[in-house]
Amino acid sequence: MARLNVNPTRMVMSKLKGQLKVAIKGHKLMKDKRDELMRIFLELAREIKALREEVEPMLEEVYGSFSVARAVMTPEMLEEALMYPKQSVKLVAEEKNVMSIDVPSFDFEQENTQTGSVYPYGFATTSGELDKSIEKLSILFPKLLQLAGMEKEAMLIADEIEKTRRRVNALEYVKIPNYKETIKYIKMKLDENERGNQTRLMKVKDMMLKENIEQQREKDAEMLAQMAE
Repeated sequence: MARLNVNPTRMVMSKLKGQLKVAIKGHKLMKDKRDELMRIFLELAREIKALREEVEPMLEEVYGSFSVARAVMTPEMLEEALMYPKQSVKLVAEEKNVMSIDVPSFDFEQENTQTGSVYPYGFATTSGELDKSIEKLSILFPKLLQLAGMEKEAMLIADEIEKTRRRVNALEYVKIPNYKETIKYIKMKLDENERGNQTRLMKVKDMMLKENIEQQREKDAEMLAQMAE
């Protein structure tokens, strides 16, 4: 804990008291923000965990079905089957504000959709496992997009929690103690100066009183001398 290098005057002390008041208020607001961000982060982490537990088995099934399809189909047949998709997807990225943090929000729009089927090929030369893979992937895609947005949001909130924590610690362990120590030092110096001034005034008063007494004695002596004559 170190005091600030300032002149020990009443004006400086008044200014520091104002800054201390602001720092204490800011510290409380920062702590409240940190606690609220922690609450949001933990709630989001639980949602991410639940969604991951739902998505990962489905994704394993997609990879498994596609691996079987690759094993039973030639690379040329597989490439030809997937060359011209019936559906195209346009990603829509927006932002939302969470405790002054701009976090991404992902959505998608399907374009050029041919209703009735998501399969861009005929069934004569393809494997049923490829059908399963594409069908499961079309169901899984919105959940993957949602998971990506939630995980990015969690990363940004975690970064903001760390920044807020550092600010709280800086105020709590550096700024506020420094202000308090400096105000205490200035008050001590002002009290010391005031005591010194009082001591000097008392000495001056004693000197003046002594001088007045001596002058009075001289006057009394002169009057006695005149009366004796």
